[in-house]
Amino acid sequence: MFVNKEQLVSYIKKLCEPKILVIGDLAIDEMIYGDAERISREAPVLILRHSATKLILGAASNAAHNASALNGGKVSVIGVCGDDFQATQLRETFEEANVNCGYLVVDPSRKTTTKTRISGSITTSITQQIVRIDRQTSGYLSPEIETEVLKQIERAIPEHDAIILSNYHIGTLTPKIIKETIRLANEHNKIIVVDAQKDLEVYKNITSMTPNLPDTQKSVGFSIENDEDLQKAGDKLLEQTNAKAILITCGADGMFVARANKNYTKIPVFNKSEVFDVTGAGDTVTAVYTLALAAGADFVSAAIIGNIAASIVVRQFGCATTTIDEILDAVDKL
Repeated sequence: MFVNKEQLVSYIKKLCEPKILVIGDLAIDEMIYGDAERISREAPVLILRHSATKLILGAASNAAHNASALNGGKVSVIGVCGDDFQATQLRETFEEANVNCGYLVVDPSRKTTTKTRISGSITTSITQQIVRIDRQTSGYLSPEIETEVLKQIERAIPEHDAIILSNYHIGTLTPKIIKETIRLANEHNKIIVVDAQKDLEVYKNITSMTPNLPDTQKSVGFSIENDEDLQKAGDKLLEQTNAKAILITCGADGMFVARANKNYTKIPVFNKSEVFDVTGAGDTVTAVYTLALAAGADFVSAAIIGNIAASIVVRQFGCATTTIDEILDAVDKL
């Protein structure tokens, strides 16, 4: 595959310009670290001496954080939080990441989605996760909260260049919110990219979507074993969604872009041997791909830039972000 570095560099340098709106299931990842001290007398469990707690933006929030790290904070989020302590933590973490959370809707009946990971270590070993605790309310929003979210979406879309619908299927993106967001985005001539794990066919008339390979297989109803299967899957999703392009992320096998008229491009993975942690890499791809499209890149160039960004964050632990300078440096080494 031929890569025009000059063209890529010009697009990357413009990633700081577009304003991005992320709508979806917002969450925080609470990372609790400790040193293994001894076994408890109360039960056969480790006692950890607490060493640090770190709050990281997760789920749809991670896509917003990735975009903010590249465009200097020209990012807003729309979603729902509870009326609880974790909501305060979520807002503070957004503020630290330079993400506007002024459109956030409070629903006292729901918990602020929080995933707590407790990890321990000893001096002679690496840190390892021991247990994860998920705090969330599943199920769709109530009609009243749904109406409030729709009001915020109507306010925000005209003020942004591109929209990301990030669906972790916790309940924020109701059928009505999905339909109205896409309608308003098209009405205002905005780019709209979908990152969802299932029911891909419900996202009609979008700019693009970024499903991974397993979710694509589930959605199209057949196993993908070769390039011919990839092409068939891409064509099916294009037909179902009326999208302008489909970007399928294939893990260690790179990416695949399908456009109309059987126009296909395979993109190899970068820095394959240096993968450390793939957590959140899909959010990075979606955020950077959307930014690049909003900056004027074609679908394949935008996918390549997203691929390069993902190759950087997978070398870091947990949900991570990258910068324009890091992406430019990676392009220079291609």
